[in-house]
Amino acid sequence: MSYTIDPILIQEYNYTLPPENIAQIAIEPRDASNLLIYENETIKDDVFKNIHLHLPPNSQLFFNDAKVIPARIFAKNKHEAGIEIFLLKPYSADYFTTLNATQTCQWECLIGNKKKWKIEDELEVSIRIDNIVTALKIKWIDRDASIIELYWKNPSIRFLDLLDKIGQMPLPPYIKRQANGNDSSHYQTIYSATAGSVAAPTAGLHFTESVLENIRQKNIPMQRLTLHVSAGTFLPVNTDYAHEHPMHEEIFSIELSSLKALQNSSYAVAVGTTSVRVLESIYWCGFGLFNNKPDPFIVSKMDPYENKNAPISALESLQILIDYMSINNLTTLNGATSIMIMPGYDFKFVKGLITNFHQPKSTLLLLIAAFTKQKWKNIYDHALEKNYRFLSYGDSSLLLR
Repeated sequence: MSYTIDPILIQEYNYTLPPENIAQIAIEPRDASNLLIYENETIKDDVFKNIHLHLPPNSQLFFNDAKVIPARIFAKNKHEAGIEIFLLKPYSADYFTTLNATQTCQWECLIGNKKKWKIEDELEVSIRIDNIVTALKIKWIDRDASIIELYWKNPSIRFLDLLDKIGQMPLPPYIKRQANGNDSSHYQTIYSATAGSVAAPTAGLHFTESVLENIRQKNIPMQRLTLHVSAGTFLPVNTDYAHEHPMHEEIFSIELSSLKALQNSSYAVAVGTTSVRVLESIYWCGFGLFNNKPDPFIVSKMDPYENKNAPISALESLQILIDYMSINNLTTLNGATSIMIMPGYDFKFVKGLITNFHQPKSTLLLLIAAFTKQKWKNIYDHALEKNYRFLSYGDSSLLLR
């Protein structure tokens, strides 16, 4: 399908991020991070533990409950050369099936030192669980596509059990240290539940039980959804124009009850850009059903720009989805999204956003620029001037439209 879009030069979304502003460790306690509040083109500062004081009383929060898996496996070939395996996403099965598999599973990966791992070689890692040593063997399925098979003989052990023993947390590339034991908890939200992500939904890292309780005391409802965050979230935009960037696909799910809550929400606040991606993709799923799209629950990068004059409202799209799920006795909507939110995007549901500070020339920064109607530079200049900590382990912001 042809479409037109005003070209967006990615260089216009560049800024100087001093290395000393990139947080290398998590702050303790979680809710002690700085909080920037942006509303009505004004900026003020607070600490995250007070976020309940700044949420509009008619807010409803949407959290991504994705749980990070220890997706980095280190092994050696028969010549003792180190091989790093970064699990990206399951191959030929869904996340739940793959992580709960016994004896064998397959993954798409990134492979470090790939040239040292020959097509005919098998890797082996020994794992001790409950005083029983299990040999995890790893072989190529498709070397060109970096697809591997992992297998083990003990049928009582799930793959996730093995991974918890041998895997390391997949810290972002801008954290210049090896993952340690603290990262197992720090790089995980306290409400994480659905395993599968290879990156944390970092906006949620600041929440503590105390913060959540303060929000409950204000009678602000809280809903959950899931988006399995992929490594693609860290990929910089290396094309001259933003829309030329090959956008990554991520798997999401949301309960019917949360869709109904969204239907009755006058001020939806997304906790993180990942929650934004789900909530905004929901509109395009409903539009896909309305438009008899062959795969209505697969949202493409350019759907919002190919269909700028979509003839249904956000609430109409939501009702179409709710009716579809009710007719088909579905309690969960499952989909995949490659949506790219950049300046010019028309937000359908999200009115508020809790988010960290993002990398220069990134798709996440483009989303922030779209959400703040191009006021991102004022916000980021303020944060740098106040010496905020940036990126995954950094400080937070509350952006209100």
